[in-house]
Amino acid sequence: MDVPFWVWAITVGAIIAMIVFDFVGHVRTPHAPSLREAATWSAIYVAIAVVFGIGVWVFAGGQYGGEYFAGYITEKSLSVDNLFVFVLIMASFAVPRELQQKVLLFGIAFALVLRTVFILLGAAAIENFSWVFYLFGAFLIYTAVVQARASGDEDDEFKENGFLRLVRRVIPTTEEYHSDRMTTKLDGRRHITPLAIALVAIGSADILFAVDSIPAIFGLTEETFLVFAANAFSLLGLRQLFFLIDGLLDRLVYLHYGLAVILGFIGVKLLIHALHENELPFINGGEHVTAIPEVPTWLSLAVIVVTLLVTTVASLARSRRDEREAAARAGRTGTPTVGTTGPGVAGEVRADGVPADSGDRSVTPAPAGSRDPGDGRGTV
Repeated sequence: MDVPFWVWAITVGAIIAMIVFDFVGHVRTPHAPSLREAATWSAIYVAIAVVFGIGVWVFAGGQYGGEYFAGYITEKSLSVDNLFVFVLIMASFAVPRELQQKVLLFGIAFALVLRTVFILLGAAAIENFSWVFYLFGAFLIYTAVVQARASGDEDDEFKENGFLRLVRRVIPTTEEYHSDRMTTKLDGRRHITPLAIALVAIGSADILFAVDSIPAIFGLTEETFLVFAANAFSLLGLRQLFFLIDGLLDRLVYLHYGLAVILGFIGVKLLIHALHENELPFINGGEHVTAIPEVPTWLSLAVIVVTLLVTTVASLARSRRDEREAAARAGRTGTPTVGTTGPGVAGEVRADGVPADSGDRSVTPAPAGSRDPGDGRGTV
């Protein structure tokens, strides 16, 4: 695929323009986006990515168009998995809801720069060393096994890594947030705020995310332009996606299994391709191994889409079943459901001194604007 310089320039310029627009139009004035705002902009960014893919399909052919869509869907699904960690980071640092957009946008910009570097390094390695596919394939299969063996339950708190602890020791840090500022001056000395620490946490997490993301997409296409575009478009809508589905993340209980299948499939695909490109003297005497046919792009795209659909449907069905079972158990034991105070056993006295069978079903309203403290995201 021969991509002219002007196409690269327009694509990179458009991506930078969208990031600048996000900062100026949405993040510069701190606010908590509504569900409607998040859904609208998520749809817009997905539409832009789809239109770009259609353009690739029309001008470069179905082969490259399919590779782009397979890469984009894979990167998007991996991004959803990354959102679990983002939720934990936001909760751990108690980032106010109205400031979370800024942290996410700066984190996304950093991730885009970082992944661009990784993409260029990966492309150079593939160009010069065909055996790199063996490493990529083996690593993805290992990652798939780790994903499959995971419980699927996220830890209830984010554990700071060594880099974050080093930053705290070296640079003075405030305990309180100072609006949306990253730094502030106290007693004549410059300090960084918890907002900056949260940004460093997301940035360091992005490094780990790129380790499996880049090999995965190189397993679907070797075209550097498509790898870059798929990564960029999957990241651009991540901020809006966070606010759109953060309340639904805990329902995707089987997502790690779906990602394990996808990563394992791509890993096997990479190993097969490595055998076809084989130049290692201790494998078949350095000759190509073509006994196993390479996986076509249409099959890769079909496996990815079907796996994600099955995973999502099964996850939502499991969540609904768990909710029904919880409600049934509550009904059998007489435990009131959330938000109500049901009648108790005759003669029983509640903690407030009111008889349980008095018929009192009043509910103390929550403070205006508050959120359930159990959701890990604090107060809006």
